[in-house]
Amino acid sequence: MASPISKMKETSAITHHQKFEGHTGIVWGAIHLPGGQRIITCSVDGSLRLWNSKTGKQTGEDWRDGDSPVWSIALCPDGKKVVSGSLDGAVRLWDIDTGKVVTKWTGHTEGVESVCWSRDGRRVLSGSDDGTARQWEVESEETMPEPLENILASIETGHNNVLAVVYSPDTTLIATSGQDGPWTGEPIESSVKVWDSKTGKLVATLKGHTDIVWCLAWTKDRKTLISGSFDHSIRTWNTTNWQQTAVLDEHTSVVHAIAISPNDRILASSSYDKTARLWNLDNGQLISSPLQHADDVNCVSFSAGGKQLATGCDDNNAYIWDVAAILREAGLDDLLSDPKSSALHHSRSSAPSGSTFLGRLFTPSPSDTRDTSPSLDWGRNLLKRHRQSGEGIESQGSRPAVLEVPYAKGKRNRKRPLPWQKPAASNSRPPKSTQQSGTGTQTPSQSPLQPRPAASNSSTTPVVGDNAAATSSTPSRPDVVLRQAGLWTRFWLFIGCLSPEYQDGRH
Repeated sequence: MASPISKMKETSAITHHQKFEGHTGIVWGAIHLPGGQRIITCSVDGSLRLWNSKTGKQTGEDWRDGDSPVWSIALCPDGKKVVSGSLDGAVRLWDIDTGKVVTKWTGHTEGVESVCWSRDGRRVLSGSDDGTARQWEVESEETMPEPLENILASIETGHNNVLAVVYSPDTTLIATSGQDGPWTGEPIESSVKVWDSKTGKLVATLKGHTDIVWCLAWTKDRKTLISGSFDHSIRTWNTTNWQQTAVLDEHTSVVHAIAISPNDRILASSSYDKTARLWNLDNGQLISSPLQHADDVNCVSFSAGGKQLATGCDDNNAYIWDVAAILREAGLDDLLSDPKSSALHHSRSSAPSGSTFLGRLFTPSPSDTRDTSPSLDWGRNLLKRHRQSGEGIESQGSRPAVLEVPYAKGKRNRKRPLPWQKPAASNSRPPKSTQQSGTGTQTPSQSPLQPRPAASNSSTTPVVGDNAAATSSTPSRPDVVLRQAGLWTRFWLFIGCLSPEYQDGRH
């Protein structure tokens, strides 16, 4: 019988393509430079380093401006500059040709955890342990087509620590995440917040993660925001209505970083389970076996063409992985192509638009508009009867949308503390004791797209079924997961799986 969640093709153990040794502290960031011949890394040893991708050897001297640990780096869209964030609270702009600091922005009162560029390269966004997100104007020798006016310099986010910041592709929105309460050694329910980049007003608060939210990424089409958390899960959010659309939970420890391939079809994630993983965003499934490391993995970054992945590790080393070879072995070469020019994608687009993972999140399936499978509709109706009341988004006037999604994973063991609580003094970040921010109250239903459903320890009972609330514009979906299904339910689902819409080999 066809399964709603297909199994990934088994692949052999994967080894790295290149290794970069030389840092004397944990590697927190690794990014590819244009041309595919070089990468830049940053480390708690206080340096940025330039490497030859083919030989694995360092090029030139360390880049240094003091000895403060460097926690994050990001490449300018023009490929000529790199911005970094450090423990000393400074945001530095580096010239790649000289390896020197050309601009140093100060204003944060504590360490800078995350940095991000606007798509036009005119602004830098930073998030800090001081609980703020700040925007910085990048000076340019060229005349700007429009002046940068009314750009909010700082946003008081309400997070105790801002661990991730990201611009929307059109730079109109800012997403932030982090730690929403003082460190106690216990899970800290934390949120993703979305802000207007010009006014600094809160647009939406996304709830569902049961612990610190450490990383964010936005697809280029602006339709999907993705978050990774200390609760071991990755969650996707529909930015049209801010509903949660999927939970990816194959990692067994903290999800520390995520990155999306240039064509929006592959998601990479890194974790304290000592692995990096590749996900197929066409169907939400894993592409291969894990990319094993010797220690915790802190960062992931795709090359410009998406054919290589860089990772940084607690073993003080960085690595490059051959994504193209991994996809070939998995029989998924097409995932490197641009979906707009892909012949395979063209054939998919001629089929119902809900035939891919992301497509099904935003487009009603044919069964939502006409009765093609009565038995399957019966199964969906059965699930609807078990849904909680009060689902959907509460959005009145200018009030921001507040979403709460119960986490359906079992209780986790906290195997390690936050980075600033690691024993080594040179790697440590100071714990925070700032007041916990306020939260919203509305609770929508749990998404049915979890690859590994499990019993919940949440006080709110998870609801399984189509993700559309009575007041939501998100369509219902046929590929649902039942927990503890009875005999009659299994029988009717078996009958439903025999319908034509489940015979296309993608279920």
